[in-house]
Amino acid sequence: MAWNEWIGFIIIGFGVAFDALGCLGLLRFPDIYNRLQGATKCVTFGTCGILFGIFVMNGFTGFGIKALVAIPFVLLTSPVGAHALARGAHIFGVPLWEKSVVDHYKQDRKDKPRL
Repeated sequence: MAWNEWIGFIIIGFGVAFDALGCLGLLRFPDIYNRLQGATKCVTFGTCGILFGIFVMNGFTGFGIKALVAIPFVLLTSPVGAHALARGAHIFGVPLWEKSVVDHYKQDRKDKPRL
């Protein structure tokens, strides 16, 4: 096995570990907002790690370049999607966890009428 395959497997292993931590966050965190935050950060980093590990293993082949090109899309779309879900949940009145300290969207809801 070549050195790039070993390094690729190590990077993929870290990516899978971060994905697993994101799944654990989905199970352990108390409300939708905390779950989205934990899962989005871990899964975004984990998925990018898996894609970069694939690139390291395959190099500048068609498959490796596709994995490398997919990384910016994951970095841009995953946090934006999670933000949209959290904002939509807040607009529709999904309650925060009772021990939440700050609600930055509360002022937005007071200033803007519901659509």
